[in-house]
Amino acid sequence: MKDLTFKRHRRLRSSTTMRSLVRETKLTTDDLIYPLFVVEGENIRNEVSSMPGVFQVSLDYLDEEMKDLTTLGIKSVLLFGIPQEKDGVGSQAYCETGIIQEALRQIGKNFPDVLTVADTCLCEYTDHGHCGVIHDGDVHNDESLELHVKTAISQAQAGADIIAPSNMMDGFVAAIRQGLDEAGFEHIPVMSYAVKYASSHYGPFRDAADGAPQFGDRKTYQMDPANRIEAFREAESDVQEGADFLIIKPALSYMDIIRDMKNRFDLPLVAYNVSGEYSMVKAGALNGWIDEKEIVLEQLTSMKRAGADLIITYFAKDVAKWLKQ
Repeated sequence: MKDLTFKRHRRLRSSTTMRSLVRETKLTTDDLIYPLFVVEGENIRNEVSSMPGVFQVSLDYLDEEMKDLTTLGIKSVLLFGIPQEKDGVGSQAYCETGIIQEALRQIGKNFPDVLTVADTCLCEYTDHGHCGVIHDGDVHNDESLELHVKTAISQAQAGADIIAPSNMMDGFVAAIRQGLDEAGFEHIPVMSYAVKYASSHYGPFRDAADGAPQFGDRKTYQMDPANRIEAFREAESDVQEGADFLIIKPALSYMDIIRDMKNRFDLPLVAYNVSGEYSMVKAGALNGWIDEKEIVLEQLTSMKRAGADLIITYFAKDVAKWLKQ
């Protein structure tokens, strides 16, 4: 063995302290954005059946939810609204007294240090569940853009810190950026769902947001999961149109896309750890098949290692508690 020369890689793995010292990727609560489902009505705190630990809350429970988050050190929330009434054009999405607008004002007043991200879409507000205006069974792109712009402006007027359009209409960033600027909101950034796949991992979210399509699917405006090069085209368009952040959705099955986007663009990159990814881990943990804490921390750290600067995740509360430990 004296003449044998090889590298001693294990020297840097010799103890917990040593491994922590040389760790290349670190996960903190500053990286986390927590999705919140706010529902019209009173005295509502409904656990989503397919997402254990995730709740729909009415405004009278919102402060309690926000206190929990801020105590844990979570500084940013992504808001989804669930109205009592829906129609063909999603008018409650851009109503001055809509559920998201009311939630934004309440959080801004009572928790001014929390960064609010408003999901800007129509699917939770339309009676057909699609992200725009329907003509002859299809979503009309340009007519839908007009409503998304109205929604974004209404959310900004209510106090949203970031507008996050998720509709995947062609030109949606350009239209919303122009609309915000003309309305005097040049300072409000756009966090674009730049690369959003027509994924099978969204099922539990549709329970939480009550936004499942009533006919067809969203494959004509969300991306084919088999495509990689298309992601470059989509993201490049959003960058040129004025996006300030780029979201990749989902995360776990698209780590290659996260790395691709990080290598190509210099904007903050956001990975969306979606509902199906959450529910699969929760189901495995509840059955005793996996160690939830270890699995989740590994997965989210992997997203950061792949290139994500921020992570939207339903695990944010759990992760914040684990990191404190």
